[in-house]
Amino acid sequence: SPHRSTTASCMVRRALVTAFGLLVLLASHSLAFSVQPTMQAPKRPDVVVCGAGVIGASVAYHLSLRGVNVHIVDKAGVAKAASGKAGGFLALDWNDGSPVGPLSRKSFELHQQLADTLGLDSYRQLTCSAIAVDASGKPASKKLANVEWVDLGTQGQRVMGTEETIAQVHPRQLTEALVAAAKERGCTMEVGSVEGIVVEGVEGKKRATGVTVGGRTIETDKVVIAMGPWSAQAAKGLDLPPMYGQKYHSVLMQNERTLSQAVFFQGLGDPEVYPRPKGEVYVTGFPDSPVTVKEQPGEEEVRAEVTDRLISTVRKVSSELKDAEVSKTQSCHLPLAADGTPVIGKVPGVEGAFVATGHGCWGILNAPATGLAMAELIVDGAASSV
Repeated sequence: SPHRSTTASCMVRRALVTAFGLLVLLASHSLAFSVQPTMQAPKRPDVVVCGAGVIGASVAYHLSLRGVNVHIVDKAGVAKAASGKAGGFLALDWNDGSPVGPLSRKSFELHQQLADTLGLDSYRQLTCSAIAVDASGKPASKKLANVEWVDLGTQGQRVMGTEETIAQVHPRQLTEALVAAAKERGCTMEVGSVEGIVVEGVEGKKRATGVTVGGRTIETDKVVIAMGPWSAQAAKGLDLPPMYGQKYHSVLMQNERTLSQAVFFQGLGDPEVYPRPKGEVYVTGFPDSPVTVKEQPGEEEVRAEVTDRLISTVRKVSSELKDAEVSKTQSCHLPLAADGTPVIGKVPGVEGAFVATGHGCWGILNAPATGLAMAELIVDGAASSV
């Protein structure tokens, strides 16, 4: 059942164990791995990237650094789905021991470099703890050591990371900056609906020759599918696993001071809280089961019963946040394959077709190294950095 395996895999980061395996669909099956553009491709692009979320943006950015002529297509625009609404939590070593461990470590390193290069003021180091709580809402008899802002119903805590191993970035700022930097190097973009990949040739000699967008064909030599839970729209007829979406709701609250400790709660439904710069606090949790996504990107329904529960839960565990103003409620779908593993690499049996999707709750973390590896794979024929 995709519901059971993917739900478990997206919550497993809470316990500091393996988050995801990595499915790399290469021919050899080895690991080789504010923007609102509407313009159409001015000339025949070398590569068309389908999707302007953080994965597609990273692929386009790293290809542009190699001098590749890239064109991006996205139905809604830049960072309109999960890449604009996710928490942006980054962990150096939480994937150690899994196939994506090296990818995560490389990406964590690249995040700091990108923050410097692109001028991302939302990037910063912070600490992280797991804190056990009950529903009493009573002040703790004794303040827990190394706990910054949780003081009600606390039962115990465990340090999960320091400023050397934990960081954060606002995913929308990162995604928009990657696209803007790619555009400075000649990348173009349009808002349009990808309807499929044009494939020519007979079995054993098939190759991608274009992308169908809004009833017309954009001719190209290579195509990258990076459309998250909507990737199936571009993957018709291709040998790729189905993609699902797991809906998460989130709430943005405004605190008087800036907090610097992310918290994974144990109890009260296990919500997660990521403080951001300038007093903003991001609260998420209570995910739905993975489904085939029918909602359109940027048009996801926000259910008040879920966001109200998030708000009330945070107010039960922190006297500091009891009166914090709620500035926004939102929801998004994290992309997942049935077995919970990212799908990264060449599309089997079709020359010039590539895929990078299904990163789940680690999409923001692993985006930089995924884009770098994909650019190396496309340009050099093999990835060398990961």
